[in-house]
Amino acid sequence: MDTLRLLADGFGVALQPISLFGAAVGVLVGQLIGVLPGIGPAAAIAILLPLVSGLDATTAMIMFVGIYYGAMYGGTITSVLLRIPGESSSVITTIDGYEMAVQGRGGPALGIAAIGSFIAGTLGVVAFTFLAPSLARVALAFGPPEYAGLLVLSFSLIVYLTGRNRAKGAVATLLGLWLSVVGVDLISGLPRFTFGQMKLLSGIEFVPVAVGLFGLTEILLSAHDEKTAPMVRADLSLRGVLPTAADWVASRWAIVRGGLIGFFVGILPGAGATAASMIAYAAEKRVSRHPERFGKGAIEGVAAPEAANNSAAVGAMVPLMTLGIPGSATTAIMLGGLLMLGLRPGPLLFQQHPQFVWGVIASMYVSNILLVILNMAAIPAFVAVLRVTRAVLLPSIVALAVVGVFSLENHVFEVWLALLFAGIGYIMHRLDYPPAPLVLALVLGNILEESVRQSLLISHGNLAIFVTRPLSGALLALTALLIVLPLLPRRKGAARQQ
Repeated sequence: MDTLRLLADGFGVALQPISLFGAAVGVLVGQLIGVLPGIGPAAAIAILLPLVSGLDATTAMIMFVGIYYGAMYGGTITSVLLRIPGESSSVITTIDGYEMAVQGRGGPALGIAAIGSFIAGTLGVVAFTFLAPSLARVALAFGPPEYAGLLVLSFSLIVYLTGRNRAKGAVATLLGLWLSVVGVDLISGLPRFTFGQMKLLSGIEFVPVAVGLFGLTEILLSAHDEKTAPMVRADLSLRGVLPTAADWVASRWAIVRGGLIGFFVGILPGAGATAASMIAYAAEKRVSRHPERFGKGAIEGVAAPEAANNSAAVGAMVPLMTLGIPGSATTAIMLGGLLMLGLRPGPLLFQQHPQFVWGVIASMYVSNILLVILNMAAIPAFVAVLRVTRAVLLPSIVALAVVGVFSLENHVFEVWLALLFAGIGYIMHRLDYPPAPLVLALVLGNILEESVRQSLLISHGNLAIFVTRPLSGALLALTALLIVLPLLPRRKGAARQQ
């Protein structure tokens, strides 16, 4: 009952005009940031830090949370309509979301993403409200070996996502892992695979690779052969924009499962929304009665990862608020902002500043409602973009991509890098190599390397640390099971033929 009373007090704070204004501004800014590749919620919050110094801490945090929420969905818009993931967590959405848009169902894809995000985000906030302190203690059980085990499991799921030709998926994943180690070595400080390029010392960024492999590659394919890269069609009727009853039936459990997976993965510092969306998609494909539909416009393939990445954004707030441990780059910037505003997140925050804590928690409910209203009202406008003629749309996509990539560091090097990966993406498409595993491995590869190196430092180079610790050992055993299980039917078939 104390929790409900505190939550009611929090709504008293969240529903004040200044709090509602902060939530609305945050959601809108986050939406715009998600649409434009290259900025991201972490950079946006960092830019806004000097501007919120005059606000009280509660309003500032409500605005930050709104930006985080909005960016998670903003990346969906370009992923579905243009096949350009605005955020790394939206890479998985391009697989089925863009296929739905090609089939003239871009509206339902965006609709199920918006409502699925709302449902999953609300479930995540409810779990946050009642379980945050206990879940934070569970998250502390994850050390470097456990993160390494979780990421190895994630990479096995990446290969599983490729479907028919897993060998090509594995090759793309290995290429992404190689790209992830470009730059300065974490331990020795020596440059690796930089080929004398100073700009590569900081590594290869996600944005130029994703924009090149997905967005610009589509332009090249469209210019080469219209049949190979069909342009998406738009249906702006109410029936064409809203998800149908069949869509809801197909997506209802995908949203629930994706929300649960996203929340619990989001709690783990460093795992993030990208891993959550990927695991949710793989789980949905595994439980589906028709896994062959995935990759061909299955609406569950949009609902599950979108529910997961929104719920993961809520989950990432658990270690930040309860332990003072940021779980991602965005929450790290939020931590810096709270310290700047005179608050120190941690176990005592709930006792010393209950009005702040419960006001922010209540604002998550409000931000979810604002986000779904904004997006459901704007879906026809988003889908209307697809009616623009090819002669206007293709150069506009290129301009959007170039601006997003250039804004990353205000340097033309990133633009050249995006063009390079556009060529690589074109070749991969012609050879039927999937681009998604490469991008996901690039994003998660650094975290895997860091976890493995830290684990070996702890164990003085003894690899047994990965199997002797119960949780990491269980994760690696599950990975081995995922690798072995697909091979069993083949061996049984071969034995029957003999």
